[in-house]
Amino acid sequence: MNHITPFDLDQIAMDEEGNPAPARRWPRYAAIALVAGAVALSWVLFRAGDAPAADVALPVVSVSAPLQREVVQWDDYIGRFEPSRSVELRPRVSGQVTAVHFRDGDFVRAGQPLFTIDPRPYRAALAEAEAGVATARSDLALADSDLQRALRLVEDDAVAKSEVEALQARVTAARAALAAAEARVRSRSLDMEFTTVRAPISGRISDRRVDPGNLVAAGDGPAATLLTTINATDPLYFSFDGSEGLFLKAKREGMDRGATVDIRLQDEADYNWHGELDFTDNGLDPRSGTIRARAVVRNPDNFLTPGMFGNMRLASGGKAEALLVPDTAIQTDQTRKLVLVVDEEGMVSAKPVELGPVVDGLRVVRSGLARTDRVITEGTQMAFPGSKVQPRREPITAPESAATARPAPSLPASEATISN
Repeated sequence: MNHITPFDLDQIAMDEEGNPAPARRWPRYAAIALVAGAVALSWVLFRAGDAPAADVALPVVSVSAPLQREVVQWDDYIGRFEPSRSVELRPRVSGQVTAVHFRDGDFVRAGQPLFTIDPRPYRAALAEAEAGVATARSDLALADSDLQRALRLVEDDAVAKSEVEALQARVTAARAALAAAEARVRSRSLDMEFTTVRAPISGRISDRRVDPGNLVAAGDGPAATLLTTINATDPLYFSFDGSEGLFLKAKREGMDRGATVDIRLQDEADYNWHGELDFTDNGLDPRSGTIRARAVVRNPDNFLTPGMFGNMRLASGGKAEALLVPDTAIQTDQTRKLVLVVDEEGMVSAKPVELGPVVDGLRVVRSGLARTDRVITEGTQMAFPGSKVQPRREPITAPESAATARPAPSLPASEATISN
C-alpha cells in the first residue's frame, strides 16, 4: 500500500503549467491533522477492546422456604359409578305391544305399568281354563255321589267290592283332574298378568326399544325381546381396583369394610360425594395383581349417573407433617421431578424430589427437600443449575381460589389434605 506524504499533496495541487492552484491546494497542516486523527482513533479502538465488559444484571427470582403443614394422608383410587341394581326388561308372554306407559328416561317406581301386550288371546285362554275347572268339578261331584251310593249298598251286599274300588279310583282321578284344571287357570291368569309389563325395581328407565304395534317374543334370557333397561341410582356403587400393596395396607389398618370414602367428579375441585366401603372381592386378579372393591354412595337427587368416572380417596396413615410448594416450582428432567434451590451466594442447584398430591393448591413434597431450602417459586425459566441469580424472598401462601380451582389432572397413588 502506497503512503501519501505532504510533499505529494503539494505536487497534486499544481496546475498543468507548474503553477500552484490555490483553489485546489490541500494545506499541509490539514493532512497532518487527518493522519493524527486516524492514529488516535486506532489507539482508542485498541484500548476499548482491552477494556473489561460492563457487569450484566443478574436475573431476579422469587425464593421461598417450603410451607410446613400437618396433613391427613389418603390413598387415591380411580373408579366408576355403577347401578346398585340393573334390570333388562323382557316380555314373559309373546304378542303385539299395544301401549307404552312411560317417557324415555323417566324415573319409575317398582310395580309401575310400562308396556301393554295385547291381552285378548290370553283372556280367551283363561276363560277356557276356567271352563275346564267347572267341568272337572262337575265330574268330581258325580264320581263322589256314585261312590257314596255304592258304599251304602255294600252293607246289603248289593254291590261287589271291586265296583266300589273302581268308584273310589274314579273319585281320585276326578280330584286330580280338578287340580290340573285349577293349575291351568292359575297359569292362564299369570299370562294375563304378564300382558302388562311392570317395573320390577325403582330407578331410571332407558328409552323404549319397541314401539306400539310391534310383535315381541317371550323366551329364556336373551332369546326374549329386549324392551328397555332400568338402573337403580339411589344408592349407587363406586367400583375401583386397588393394587396388592394398597390392599395389604388397608387390611392391616382395618379398613376393608365400613371405611368412609370421599369422591370427586372430573369437573370438581373438592370431594363432595361420600360413601362407605362395603365390598372387597375374594381374591386378586392374577393377571393384573389388583383386587376389585366398591363403596356405596347415596344419590338422593339422582345427579350421579352410572358410568361416570371419579377420583376416590380412602383415609390411611393418620396425620403427618408435610412440606408444600407451588406447582410452578416443579421442574421435569426426563423421568425425574426437580426443584431449583438457591444458596446464600445466589448459586442455583437442582434437587430431585418425590411428589405427593395437591393440597389447597400446593404440591406435597414427600422427600428430597429440607425445611431450610430456599426454593425458586417464580422465575424458574431464568435460572438453571450452576448459574447465579438475585433472590427475592416471598412467603408461600395457598391460592385464594384453591377451593374452586381444578386440581392437577394426574395424581399419584396417595392423597392428602390439610388437617384442621
